[in-house]
Amino acid sequence: MSDSNEALPARAANSPRALFPYTLLYGGMTVLAGVLAFKQVQLPPSDLAVEAGIFPFLILVVISSTISQLYGQKIANKIVLWGFVPLGISSLLMQFVLGLPASTEMVEIRPDDLAAFEQVHRSTWRVWMAGPAAYLTSLLLNVWIFSKLRESGEGSTFGLMARGAIASALSQAVDSIIFITLAFYGEFDITNLMIGQIIAKVALSIVLVPFLIAGGVSLAKWLDSKA
Repeated sequence: MSDSNEALPARAANSPRALFPYTLLYGGMTVLAGVLAFKQVQLPPSDLAVEAGIFPFLILVVISSTISQLYGQKIANKIVLWGFVPLGISSLLMQFVLGLPASTEMVEIRPDDLAAFEQVHRSTWRVWMAGPAAYLTSLLLNVWIFSKLRESGEGSTFGLMARGAIASALSQAVDSIIFITLAFYGEFDITNLMIGQIIAKVALSIVLVPFLIAGGVSLAKWLDSKA
């Protein structure tokens, strides 16, 4: 038993230092993506729109790609799968809180606040259901494409950024189709939202995500070097 206990600190010490903060951030973004997805943001000057959950979701793409680059596809896939834990727990807690009685002060003095809270969060059940389906498919696809493109060689920083852009653009297009269809189809005309979402995600995957991945890899290497 003592040998087993002594092995735990050793394994913890050998774990890459960057994995801890990256995993914490990853879990937080899975929850935030589901909450922000309820708001659709207009893309001026057109009538196209995008659901606000794409911003934390792109961070998920960056983190999963960074982990795949430094620690391998297997660990990246584990992080994606473990992301279901905070997502599921937050969903259950939301339902629990909605079932609790509101305070007298809130009912009598701030009924509009209570009504707004309940209206938004009670109507997000389709978002909470659609999120895991789109999340699992697109992020595992992102890690798979990113890793497959890597098999041709390590390459330069430009190669890293190009792989990140391609994997992100393809996986995010798939994510948009799955999520918007499951979450909003039948609620309103999803055409503008679907087109805007795909355009925004592909554009950000090309313009922004590659630089974030390169920065994420550099930061992780720096953190690991300080261990």
